[in-house]
Amino acid sequence: MSKIWIIAKKELTSFFDSLMAYVMIVLFLGFSGFFTWLFGSDIFMSGQASLRSFFSIAFWTLFFFIPAVTMGLLTDERKTGTLELLVTKPVSNWQIILGKFFSALLLICITLALTLPYYFTVASIGKVDHGAVWMGYLGLLFLSASYISIGLFAGSLTNNQIVAFLLALLIGIFFHLIFELIGSATGGWFGGFFNYLSLSNHYESMSRGVVDSKDVIFFLSVILSGLLGTELVLHKRTSSY
Repeated sequence: MSKIWIIAKKELTSFFDSLMAYVMIVLFLGFSGFFTWLFGSDIFMSGQASLRSFFSIAFWTLFFFIPAVTMGLLTDERKTGTLELLVTKPVSNWQIILGKFFSALLLICITLALTLPYYFTVASIGKVDHGAVWMGYLGLLFLSASYISIGLFAGSLTNNQIVAFLLALLIGIFFHLIFELIGSATGGWFGGFFNYLSLSNHYESMSRGVVDSKDVIFFLSVILSGLLGTELVLHKRTSSY
């Protein structure tokens, strides 16, 4: 566990050293704040003490931001040759993967923590459903962890950051939107199957304050699948070192 934390701390520090963290945090807060408070179905337009507008825009914002965060986690290591150096040390592929996974997740946690003033402000101006808010934040964490695992998998397939970014978006858009569209356009068990594969359906359920074991199991399955896929690719590429 100490090796995982060392890798996670190193990557998290590199995010802030390269200004990536600051840019992401400022852009995320800017987008989410604008649509939560000033534009569209914002809090004042809806007339309700609710953070539904924030969770809706965060759902889309994180979809684009997370691939930008993860695109360099493995591609840079491969491009500079440090991945080969890492695997020659007493560090396993899983420790490398989990270290990088938790570094990105910690960055997301920090970013979401900075939006807590939205919650306190809404709670001060009206009666808010506290359970729905906290479940919404939990849903964002599960959603983020899923996209981080997908981003790591995409990054393990190439040493080009742009390709990794686009590949993560391509894989992610199926879970984010396309599976739901297929499920809505079809019926029966076939439609139900694709609806179940939709991240948005599970996220929407949690953001309404509903905690269902099937939603948690689904998110954990996506996360584990992404991490397993990353490990398999890394194992294949590093087995000859």
